[in-house]
Amino acid sequence: MDLKIVPLILIFLLFSCQDKVENPVEEVVSEKSTAQIKQELVSKGFEVFDYVDEASKDTVLMQQYFIAFLKRGANRSQNKETADSLQVLHLAHLGKMYELGYADISGPFGDNGDIRGITIYNVPTQKMADSLANADPMVKAGRLAIEIHPWWAAKGFSLR
Repeated sequence: MDLKIVPLILIFLLFSCQDKVENPVEEVVSEKSTAQIKQELVSKGFEVFDYVDEASKDTVLMQQYFIAFLKRGANRSQNKETADSLQVLHLAHLGKMYELGYADISGPFGDNGDIRGITIYNVPTQKMADSLANADPMVKAGRLAIEIHPWWAAKGFSLR
């Protein structure tokens, strides 16, 4: 392994292992009713809906998130030093998104395809997600390109 990559991996691990900073729009699900959480999200501009799970009879609250596909950009001609520097800035940008509560999960894909990774944004509008994703230094440099889609997920369920 190239020893120059080790600091990048360590930075990535640092950001991915940090405790998530509490998001002002995320509340501890068990402390509030589904109706309260739904009302708070709607008042902040989020798209939500709920339904009753037939098996458990629980009310499930669904929220719209925005999934950003980070795709191979048109400008990948940077030298190794510049590409490494952009990677550090990219990871710092993602760390800031976590810190501010705007991103819930992010990571690269394990192959070398055109879709390099994803970030799931927890923001009320696609316009905001697009703006945050396009502020990434890798995107600004053209090394990555963004494709964003609305995505629905149930509140309070963990990724297993």
